[in-house]
Amino acid sequence: MQQNQGKMQQAQPMAQAPNVVTTKDQLYLTDMLSWNLNACKKAHFFAQSCQTPEIQAALEEAGQMHQRHYNKILSHLNNQAQAPN
Repeated sequence: MQQNQGKMQQAQPMAQAPNVVTTKDQLYLTDMLSWNLNACKKAHFFAQSCQTPEIQAALEEAGQMHQRHYNKILSHLNNQAQAPN
């Protein structure tokens, strides 16, 4: 068996994502939305339960970050759904 002498071909990134969303892609996108929404809700809940203002602010900031991620993913999906084929 001939060895590749340490050189491996690197995959080139796609210039544009395909217009097809597979079932696996859809499940992963659903998971990402769920994870971000859940993290947002938990951070907000724990911030409301927190007595230390600095920790409360950090938790609220983390929750807002997850909310921004959720909204960004959703906006990408909405833009793709509205794009002409």
